[in-house]
Amino acid sequence: MPENYRDQYTPKPLTDVFTHDTDIDRRQCKRVVPMKVLCLGLGRTGTASLRDALKELGLNDTYHMMSVSVENPPDALFWMDALRAKYDGVGSFGREEWDQLLGHCQSVCDWPAIAFVKELVEAYPEAKVILTTRDVDSWHASTLKTVDWRANDPELKMVGKWDWGAGLYQPMLHKFWTNFFKGDFKKHGKQVFIDHYADVRALVPPERLLEYRMGQGWEPLCDFLEVPVPDKKFPHTNDTDGFVERCRGRNRAQMMNVALRALVVGGGVAATVLASTMTLHKFFGHRLLAGH
Repeated sequence: MPENYRDQYTPKPLTDVFTHDTDIDRRQCKRVVPMKVLCLGLGRTGTASLRDALKELGLNDTYHMMSVSVENPPDALFWMDALRAKYDGVGSFGREEWDQLLGHCQSVCDWPAIAFVKELVEAYPEAKVILTTRDVDSWHASTLKTVDWRANDPELKMVGKWDWGAGLYQPMLHKFWTNFFKGDFKKHGKQVFIDHYADVRALVPPERLLEYRMGQGWEPLCDFLEVPVPDKKFPHTNDTDGFVERCRGRNRAQMMNVALRALVVGGGVAATVLASTMTLHKFFGHRLLAGH
């Protein structure tokens, strides 16, 4: 097991043409904008909509799970080091490392960041805190059929054995999900939700904290951040509908990357097998979605 996962960085293959991930080595980065807002509500409480809203209010960038899952997969190496420091007691991860990972961001939200409430509040004591929330039962039902499914997706695990981006992201997602939800989201998810919100409320002074529910619109958010209310509709993104198909679409694109790399390297047979596997997954996935 490596001492630091971030030192295991490898460049994106030139054959990764079916996905559009960036390839930024955060070890070369530092803080370039102030961290202004920590959004510490769990994922599936409107964090994607909040990300778009904060960007509209000028907080660029706002870090989200999508930042690592579909935008810059090498970030997963930093998150792995942070998770190991927190849950395994391996190494350390402090303000310097947070600035390398999040230094281009004025705010951060969603998982895996929410696993680091204490660490982020201590690293950025000047930042305000937004706590997005919703009914725990509806949250659990939504998360069970989206992110919990993705964290345990056998197809993603398979793709991760060969694809550059999936190989970085899948191990980190699995480690985060397993540790944060104590090995069983279905069993422990609701209690973890309740405990998480209690921990944030106990840690953050009321004057620095805004509890926010989607549907409240711009006013409470803008009042809290002391910015003007935009003359446009509040964003509404990342509905549950289509989540699974979007993830399967990314799996297929990553398998195409693998097939092309195998073909270029000279493994024509391997490329044919991988392409056939991808086609079969697509076929049976559509039949399952259609109810056949």
